[in-house]
Amino acid sequence: MAKAKKSKKAHPVRAKKARPARKKNIEHQSLYASMPLWARPGFLIRRLHQINYALFFEECAGFDITPVQYSLLTTLSLNPDTDQHTLGREVGIDRTNVADVLRRLEQRGLLTRRKGEVDRRAVLARLTPAGEKVTREMFKAMQRAQARLLEPLPPKERAVLMAGLLRLVDANNHLGRTVFQPS
Repeated sequence: MAKAKKSKKAHPVRAKKARPARKKNIEHQSLYASMPLWARPGFLIRRLHQINYALFFEECAGFDITPVQYSLLTTLSLNPDTDQHTLGREVGIDRTNVADVLRRLEQRGLLTRRKGEVDRRAVLARLTPAGEKVTREMFKAMQRAQARLLEPLPPKERAVLMAGLLRLVDANNHLGRTVFQPS
């Protein structure tokens, strides 16, 4: 004999309390309407940074190297036996991040690190032949990514953009976690 199912009592739908109509805060709305996201330089720079990374990864897909890693590889290709502090200033990232990125690149056999002979606290990095090869092989792919980024602008506007970016970085450099000091 089958057991009878207990019937569940239906809960009555509770009527929501009527809320007083909210007054639109015109001052609040006009505050943000006066500077929407697309009119904010910081927002556009962040968005352009995302686009730059996407283009870099598209063009450099076969290498499994990030833009920051490639910046360090490029710097080391021009300046072998550079210490982590100098690399950080050259690329514009702090020493801790430099050490982490160098460790990963070393694990991949793209560079070696050693203690400095004069200052034993300094850690010097140098590309291995494999690191030199990948840096050289990636160059054209990186160039394509940069060209694609600037492609929508006529050549004169590209120069103006680059000059403006350099001025902004230079004027605000002291606000970054690490001061960018290219050689």
